[in-house]
Amino acid sequence: MADGYGYGSTYAFILVLFILLVIVGCSCGFGGYGYGY
Repeated sequence: MADGYGYGSTYAFILVLFILLVIVGCSCGFGGYGYGY
């Protein structure tokens, strides 16, 4: 998983977690991002 940046993999992992959190939040109705169901 080495990408040559040192922190790139960790950043990608956090970004994925954030996206999942947004999706779950919107699907549950407490996202508050404007496109929640």
